[in-house]
Amino acid sequence: TGYARALADDPSPPGPGEVRGAAGRWLAGRAGGGPVRDPVLLRHLLWSAVSCGLPVQLHTGAREPGELTGFVRATEGLGTQLVLLGGYPHHRHAAGLAAAYPHVHADLGPALAATGARAAAVLAELLELAPFGKLLFSSGGRQLPELHAVGALVFREALGRVLGGWVADGAWSWRDADRVAAMVAAGNARRVYRLDERG
Repeated sequence: TGYARALADDPSPPGPGEVRGAAGRWLAGRAGGGPVRDPVLLRHLLWSAVSCGLPVQLHTGAREPGELTGFVRATEGLGTQLVLLGGYPHHRHAAGLAAAYPHVHADLGPALAATGARAAAVLAELLELAPFGKLLFSSGGRQLPELHAVGALVFREALGRVLGGWVADGAWSWRDADRVAAMVAAGNARRVYRLDERG
């Protein structure tokens, strides 16, 4: 992703003069409706989002690991939660950052959406890598609305298979499984996105 490469080079917020210069160059040379690709402007946009104090979603991409780590470190303690959308096989890095930093969470949708029959194995791996309170359900669906329904079904079946298997093996009680299922399926997202505060 473009912002990941921009952050890999310099994760710090750019200064006002740097932003003005980059904006001028971008406006002079951009095609109508074209995306922002300038690394200075991408960093400025990300830091502007962080300054709002709302959760910021970041896709982890094929150039991971490492590109987001500097930004993750730089934003620690600022009050903004980072939600990493790590598609398979980059979900491991997202889960690792969620385990290492208190303000980082891993969205399960991108990792499970494209794994099909392996969804339960991928979910089990995520549950082993990151704290339960750092994993958030999403459907991972894009474009077609039906993909959201499919994503929810895949998640529900994978979660039931994994947690049910751990209960059957005697590693967990049903109470533990129910508590973690409620956290991952809804509770964590409600807390991170402050859904109960909106009226």
